[in-house]
Amino acid sequence: MSSSDSMKAFTRIVDLGSFAKAAGDLNITPSALSKLVSRLEDRLGVRLLVRTTRRLALTPEGTLYLERAREILNSIERTEADVASSRAHPKGLLRINSSTGFSKQTLLHAIPGFLERYPEVRIDLSLTDRLVDPVSEQVDIIIRGSAAVGTEFVVRELARGRRLICASPAYLARYGIPDSLSDLSNHNCIALSGQTPPASWPIETGGGIVSFLPTGSFSSDNVGMLFDMALAGHGIVRLADFVVSQAVKEGRLVEILATVNRSNPISLWVLMPKGRFLTPRVRVFLDYMAEYLRSGEFEVL
Repeated sequence: MSSSDSMKAFTRIVDLGSFAKAAGDLNITPSALSKLVSRLEDRLGVRLLVRTTRRLALTPEGTLYLERAREILNSIERTEADVASSRAHPKGLLRINSSTGFSKQTLLHAIPGFLERYPEVRIDLSLTDRLVDPVSEQVDIIIRGSAAVGTEFVVRELARGRRLICASPAYLARYGIPDSLSDLSNHNCIALSGQTPPASWPIETGGGIVSFLPTGSFSSDNVGMLFDMALAGHGIVRLADFVVSQAVKEGRLVEILATVNRSNPISLWVLMPKGRFLTPRVRVFLDYMAEYLRSGEFEVL
C-alpha cells in the first residue's frame, strides 16, 4: 500500500473513531487495517494511536501526522481535480517548435482561432529549420515536413499534401508564364540549398518524368526565405502546399505548370517527446490543427 493510501486509512480511523468502521469504509478487514497501522508506526518509529477496548486516542506524534496527512491528501485531491478539469478546459503553456515557412504561412493563420477557442492556453512558438531536442529545449510539439526516427519521440503523421510550383503575379507579368520544361529552364528558379543530393523538380514530358535541377540567382536552406523571395517577385519556387496554399488562395502567388508538376504526396509530421502526447493542451491543439488543415482541403489522417 502506498504512503497516500496509509495516510487515507489512518485519517479514516480517526474520523470514524473505530478500526471496524474504518475497515468497512475502506473495504478491508479490521485485522488488515490494524497491521497496516502497526507497519506505519514501525516505519516511523513512533506510536500514533493509543488503543484501548473503549476508545482510540492520538499521541502527540499522531496528532502531527494527522494534520500533515490531511494537508497532503487535500493537495492530492485538488491536483487530481485540476487535472481532470483541464481535460474539459485545457490550460497552461504549450511550447511548439516549427519550421519558419510553415509557421509564417500556416500557423500564423491557425493559432489565433485556437487561442480564441481555448483562452486558458498560452503558446510559446519557436522557429527553427533544424530539428531540436524536445527534452533539453522543453518543447511539447515539433512540426516538420519529415519524420525523425528516435526512441525519444512519439511520431504522428498529421496530414498529407503536395508541392506546388509558384511565382508571384508581378514576376509572371514581367517574364511570362512557363508552360513546359524547356520554357522553365529559361526562368530564375530559386531552390532549397544544403540538400544531398540537390533537390530536383520532377516534371512530366512527352518522354516521361524528368528530374529538373533548378538554377537561379538565389538559393537558401530556409523555406521561409524562399517563400519571401518568390512573393517579392524574384523567381519561381516549388514548395509544399502547407506553406504556399494561403498565398495562392489570396492571389499573392500563382500556381503554374500544374499539369506537368509531378510529386509523391508529402506529409506533415508531429513529433513529441514521450510522456507529453496525451496532455490535454497537446491533444486539443492536434485536434484543432487537423480541423484547420481539413478546412484547407488537405488530406488529414
